[in-house]
Amino acid sequence: MAFILRKPPSLSAKLAAYPYQLDAVRAIEALPYAAIFHEQGLGKTKIAIDVMLLWLERDIVDTIFVVTKKTLVHNWQQEVVAHSYITPSILSGDRRANSLALNSPVLLYIMNYEVISSNLELIRQFLGTCRVAAFLDESQKIKNPEAAITVCLHSIANCFSRRVIVTGTPVANRPYDIWSQIKFLDDGQSLGTSFSEFKAQYDVPRVLSSPSSYASTLATTMKRIDSFSVRETKASAGLELPSKKVLLHSADLAERQGDIYCTYRNKLRYEIKEHCIDDAEEVLKRLLRLVQCASNPLLVDKSYDEVPGKYPILEALLCDVGTRRQKAIVWTSFVDNALWLVNKLPHYYPRAIHGRMEVEERNDSIQQFKNDRDCRVLVATPGAAKEGLTLTEANHVIFFDRSFSLDDYLQAQDRIHRISQSADCFVHNLIGRNTIDEWVDTLLSVKYHASAVTQGDMEPGALPEYDLRQDLVRILGPDS
Repeated sequence: MAFILRKPPSLSAKLAAYPYQLDAVRAIEALPYAAIFHEQGLGKTKIAIDVMLLWLERDIVDTIFVVTKKTLVHNWQQEVVAHSYITPSILSGDRRANSLALNSPVLLYIMNYEVISSNLELIRQFLGTCRVAAFLDESQKIKNPEAAITVCLHSIANCFSRRVIVTGTPVANRPYDIWSQIKFLDDGQSLGTSFSEFKAQYDVPRVLSSPSSYASTLATTMKRIDSFSVRETKASAGLELPSKKVLLHSADLAERQGDIYCTYRNKLRYEIKEHCIDDAEEVLKRLLRLVQCASNPLLVDKSYDEVPGKYPILEALLCDVGTRRQKAIVWTSFVDNALWLVNKLPHYYPRAIHGRMEVEERNDSIQQFKNDRDCRVLVATPGAAKEGLTLTEANHVIFFDRSFSLDDYLQAQDRIHRISQSADCFVHNLIGRNTIDEWVDTLLSVKYHASAVTQGDMEPGALPEYDLRQDLVRILGPDS
């Protein structure tokens, strides 16, 4: 069923592409499936839209599905309007409205991942009536092959006439995260049909004393999928961005904060065995308590009323940012911390983005931060704001605390270091001295190196030796 519009829109692009974006379009335009893995901040959305326009213009597909995260639907709507003459239709939780929309002559639909699972049969029927291309934005969303949304998308993957996955962090947290995303494209032809086997081979080991063999294994991943994937980093693309400097700021815990931290740490000494590092969900939850204590004990003890040890450093950094008439994003993994920080920083006219806010509220905060000169600070949680946003009005990101997720860390800092940034960028990591924060810093470094080797961004020889187990023993104390 081909759609015939009364007044077909122009299928040309409104804006010219950068040379590396044109190279990516040319590399994948004729492929039945492809992966756009360009680093955050290199305009993957522009590449994807230009491919869509080509396919529509050449009558390769009748319509396009863009599947993204809930918080990014509005952003995609704006990007499509900015880069093309197409008016997209939004599929939502309203099944009746979705049915009407799918029976209308629409060239491009935008929906969140949950819409797929809640409208699976309706969408399956629609895919049988016309040629549909699927673009999965932030495709690390389907990294877990057992998740319900992933199962749904895998079940209808072959019903799409063309398939593209789009993410700057294909290895979002662990090297095996890439497997499920690639399976959506080629049904296991490149990376195998067994996730358990792939995971066993590629998982980050707890102790790495001989990196060369493991690094060689990681380095084979991109070779196995290079016939249908494109990746550029800011360096390889030749993009002249301002510098990005990563700074560590150590802080001693406040007196009562230190007592609370030690109480939780001592308890963990008897609960965590050496062979349990960071891959057991229950252990991670317990370790996260220590992260909370090192950040702000109010998160675990509502009677806590002292200023946490990191806060004076935060204030000093923000004072300097304000003096320079610059802006900063303060990141915390905890919603209650975001609320607390906003209340502590009224003199910077802060706005917040966190998971308890409706999408409209988040969009309002973003616009205020971008357009209000007095609003110097945006306090955000990575889960609500780490992806799809360009926030180059700021040139400082300050991590009041960090989780164990590499994806959270990299995506959050690259909100500012991307196309349209004109100022030098600074990434500030606030670390509680002799606390779990130091182990988190090591863990993220280990994951980053494994990710970079897997994605082909770093030579295998750069993978360092490490011992996460021994590092954790040191942080928890000799009795653990």
